[in-house]
Amino acid sequence: MNSKFLGTGVALVTPFNSDLSVDHSALANIVNFNIDNGTDYLVICGTTGESVTLSKQEKKEVIKTISETNNGRLPLVLGIGGSNTAAIIEEIKTTDLSNIDAILSVSPYYSKPTQEGVYQHFKAISEASPIDVILYNVPGRTSKNMETETTIRLANDFKNIIGVKEAGNNVSQYLELLKNKPEDFLIISGDDDLALGIVLAGGAGVISVIGQAFPKEFSEMIRLGLKDEGKEAYKLHYKLMDVIGYIFEENNPAGIKAVFEALNLCQDTVRLPVVPASNQLKEKIRTFINKF
Repeated sequence: MNSKFLGTGVALVTPFNSDLSVDHSALANIVNFNIDNGTDYLVICGTTGESVTLSKQEKKEVIKTISETNNGRLPLVLGIGGSNTAAIIEEIKTTDLSNIDAILSVSPYYSKPTQEGVYQHFKAISEASPIDVILYNVPGRTSKNMETETTIRLANDFKNIIGVKEAGNNVSQYLELLKNKPEDFLIISGDDDLALGIVLAGGAGVISVIGQAFPKEFSEMIRLGLKDEGKEAYKLHYKLMDVIGYIFEENNPAGIKAVFEALNLCQDTVRLPVVPASNQLKEKIRTFINKF
């Protein structure tokens, strides 16, 4: 099993200044905050990073800031995905991947392909990628579930497809994947609320949103889960449970940016069509942090 991606990865936000430009200083601070507090690997330009609102140049600059700040300390995963297979392959071929350990590629959205279309999409990405690929199934955003059979077929057919970030909040599908996967294939939770249970059932860990704001507690929870110390791990889960609900109550990443604002790590600025968290939600988050 690829030990680089065992434990807690975090789907980093992209902080913005008030004028909507990227706040590279805040981004570097968040990277260091996570490295210093136990996060196992970093995920760049995922959904939480508002990647669909970044220009190509901004994306390059975000990758540069994170890579230079990280300085080889943690493995890096880069989000390269979408619904235009040819464009994704072109991006893979034209992106400097020398500091990147794996690509995280979301199942095609909007176009709603058949399962065979999903398979052929990832087959083309696998064949084009010089580095490992982690599949990403998030049907709530893509409107199309990547079925267990498709994921397992890809896992068996392509050596550089090493895992899946599963984010359907579907326990039955997680368990089917864990039951039928090849031995070394990684089942990574993309659901913060289910992450510990999936790890205890045999999962490899999590790519988390809330973990980047509470890296010490969240990564320790997952570490305990991987050691099969569920009782101690659930103490941390219950401690974090309310805020996990809060950050997804309105929108991701508005919720996690409201947490970061309360922690004085970055502004809560987001780019349209996402809007900042409501004052009511911010108050709940501040109350939680003050009592944490």
